[in-house]
Amino acid sequence: MQKLLFSFEGRINRAKFWLVLLGVAAVEVIVLSATGGSAYLTAADPAMVMQSMSATGYIPLIIFIPLFWIGLAANVKRWHDRDKSGWWILINLVPVIGGLWSLIETGFLPGTRGSNRFGPDPLQLL
Repeated sequence: MQKLLFSFEGRINRAKFWLVLLGVAAVEVIVLSATGGSAYLTAADPAMVMQSMSATGYIPLIIFIPLFWIGLAANVKRWHDRDKSGWWILINLVPVIGGLWSLIETGFLPGTRGSNRFGPDPLQLL
């Protein structure tokens, strides 16, 4: 489980990818709801964000750091499953097209069949 969530090595299939991302999203929603942290997302005024942080503490930030890492690891392993370098995750930085490209490649297209340079086919391990 630790390798699935925190390691950047190997490959994962689409099902595990979506389960990890849905789990991360669920935890984020729960944390934001529990701490009233929606001000982090909606505040345009930096003073309001700081006031919210002083009221709820840094708990959401502390929790979001490992969640961000888990999301990165899942994305890198999906790029590996497509037989591409994990550095392809940087395509998300290209406005509009980058995020769409990444969503299609990692979320909807199947991985390479059989072993590739990043490891054995995750579907053959089942």
